[in-house]
Amino acid sequence: MIRSTIKGIGYHVPAQVVTNQDLTELMDTSDEWIKTRSGIEERHWVQGDEAASDLAFPAAKMSIENAGITPKEIDLVVVATISSDYFFPGVSSQLQDMLGLRNVGCFDIRAACSGFVYALSTADQFIRSGMYNTALVIGAEAQSKFINKTTEGRDISVLFGDGAGAVILQRSQDETGILSTHLHSEGKDLKNLWMEGPGSSGSNQINKLTIEQAQTYEPYMNGREVFKNAIVRFPEVIQEALDKNNLSIDDVSLIIPHQANLRIIQSVAKRMGVEQNKFYANIQRYGNTTAASIPIALCEAVDEGKIKAGDNIILAAFGAGYTWASAAIRW
Repeated sequence: MIRSTIKGIGYHVPAQVVTNQDLTELMDTSDEWIKTRSGIEERHWVQGDEAASDLAFPAAKMSIENAGITPKEIDLVVVATISSDYFFPGVSSQLQDMLGLRNVGCFDIRAACSGFVYALSTADQFIRSGMYNTALVIGAEAQSKFINKTTEGRDISVLFGDGAGAVILQRSQDETGILSTHLHSEGKDLKNLWMEGPGSSGSNQINKLTIEQAQTYEPYMNGREVFKNAIVRFPEVIQEALDKNNLSIDDVSLIIPHQANLRIIQSVAKRMGVEQNKFYANIQRYGNTTAASIPIALCEAVDEGKIKAGDNIILAAFGAGYTWASAAIRW
């Protein structure tokens, strides 16, 4: 059976570390308030002209080197991001040039916090179909460029960090690799987690007035509703991956969830009756890096020896849309 296997991994975060204490100088908040509500202690933010592509590029280079391939071997680039350098074109096209790739297919996916699993699933299907042999899949975000760093915006701004994570997928016919992926969406509650503008709808079109009244250009989150949905969808999509591959939770060495909030991760583990240490968490150090959170966590879990050859792992995500997704992988 043809599968795609993760052959290389890499990640990169900006040099600037922003602690909870640093945020008290920008807004009315406290280290205790942030840690109690999210588990976050610090995050990395871009500086000056740094953008999503500046994070994606070193992460991509690391994954290529880790895979032991050359850039010319890459057939496809899929980037998950909602904070691209430009409104268009996407970060993937920038990377084609920055990495010196052939004129290969490149596109971005906008599925917010579920974006990396969506991108991984998409690249996996291209490889399984026989169309491509090697794909570069990246989650990259510079979300700090879009948040309101004042007391008015603190419910959102304390949560988000910047970073990028990347994997190299290659065609394989052995027993390792991506076993299955599962993608879902339900749009009826999309306004609970969204950024209304700029867009093509009504008053969200860019003009002088909307720029002066730019509240719609900031993310909005109904935290209570997002929490309620996340702790339901995470277990569902994890169980879906288990059932598809005839696995029990005991067959899984590690679950890597999107790092949205430590309370969500803890609640999902409790809801599933699973020990907390089966769920990997690094949100304390990075905050919510949106589409980058899962690949960054994957890299750190491997570096820490928590994932070994032959292990079954599950990636699980929930985000704006709402979207939710999972991937079962044999390492």
